[in-house]
Amino acid sequence: MLKWIEISEKALVHNLRLIRNLLKHGTKLLFTVKANAYGHGLKEIASICEKHNLVDAYGVHSIEEALKLREIGVNRDILILGYVEEKELIYGLEKNIKFTVYNLSMIKKLNSIAKKLSKKAVIHLKIETGTGRQGILKKDWEKIKNYLKKAENIDFEGISSHFANIEDTTDHSYAEYQFERFMNFVKRVKQDGFSPRVKHFSCSASTLLFPRTHLDMVRIGISGYGYWPSKETYLSFLLKKGKEIKLEKVLSFYTKISQIKILEEGSFIGYGLTYKTNSNTKIAILPVGYYDGVDRKLSNTGYFIIKGKRAAIRGRVCMNITVTDITTIKDVKIEDRVVLLGRERDENLTADDWAGKINTINYEVLSRLSPFIRRVVNEN
Repeated sequence: MLKWIEISEKALVHNLRLIRNLLKHGTKLLFTVKANAYGHGLKEIASICEKHNLVDAYGVHSIEEALKLREIGVNRDILILGYVEEKELIYGLEKNIKFTVYNLSMIKKLNSIAKKLSKKAVIHLKIETGTGRQGILKKDWEKIKNYLKKAENIDFEGISSHFANIEDTTDHSYAEYQFERFMNFVKRVKQDGFSPRVKHFSCSASTLLFPRTHLDMVRIGISGYGYWPSKETYLSFLLKKGKEIKLEKVLSFYTKISQIKILEEGSFIGYGLTYKTNSNTKIAILPVGYYDGVDRKLSNTGYFIIKGKRAAIRGRVCMNITVTDITTIKDVKIEDRVVLLGRERDENLTADDWAGKINTINYEVLSRLSPFIRRVVNEN
């Protein structure tokens, strides 16, 4: 393999068990595996979770992801968090998949299809509490309530919402405001005669920081893969708990050197002539680029790890090729392993490091790793 991603089974088990131990007895753990399990590989991550019985349910964004989980043998609860086209709702119902809903038309369609299949469509209503994305507005509830009371093939199992800025700050007043709005809506729903069995609001950040938001189920994502949602979340945890917990990185990303050569002083490297050598420079050409998820903004700013040493990126990251400077690294050979993300000797390169250089977040770095790169599960 010229490039591959290794998934640490041990790290994933550690993270999910650690998070499980933070929950009160009876609170379910939903693990979000959308976006190809945050770039880690949907099949590989789900297989580890199933092997060790780590989670109670999976959260996905699309019907395609849900069906993929069923195809690989996952039988436990799957909740689609995103939108599903009406013409595809039948596929989810046939496979006993649950739906997040936030409009009346989808509820009506689900009820109609479920009636034809002699099934119950299990739904989780998503409530708008201040994120301004998907969610039912307070003024919409009256019509939805009236329809649900007569919808014989709808199982109103869950009610949920989503925090807007709990990760972005150490001031969680807006998160408190959202949570209060949510609980007030839940109270109203109960007063109107409904008893949703699963209330869920908590993401990774709130699961780590605020136990009272755990309710009946938490929906964690990034923390399960070994990353803190943000520096602010990490700082808030230290300030609140007075101690540290260790999340272990699940993913490492590797390639091999495909060519080595020495360029003379004054030579240009890459498209646009953005790098010019100041002396004779030994370079290693790597068969990875922005198609694989190595962001173009790492050009002339990022580095990889070769032989436990930092090898600076020279010139622009190309679609399928990146060039690194190995002038000061000894004994480098063609097909030597290169660490793109991961640890080697005293060096450790993470999605947070990439994110800091390209002005984004670790979520984006991980989820944009190409799904065509082979994922290999390592028990360690």
